[in-house]
Amino acid sequence: MKITSNVRAISIVGLCAALLSACVVEPARPPQPAPLVEVVPVAPAPGYVWVKGHYRWEGNHWQWVPGHWRG
Repeated sequence: MKITSNVRAISIVGLCAALLSACVVEPARPPQPAPLVEVVPVAPAPGYVWVKGHYRWEGNHWQWVPGHWRG
């Protein structure tokens, strides 16, 4: 029984190692550019909060997402 459990344990460790070696690692992204300067327009109504613009990674480049008012 002891040999069978050792073989099973070694098989499980080998299977885990094989699965982990197949992991896909995302390539490094270039550094994010400096944020753009935005002129904040007047709020559409009281209670709105300005969400400032930011860059979002779009597959192979940084895409600017403009700021907006959120109510």
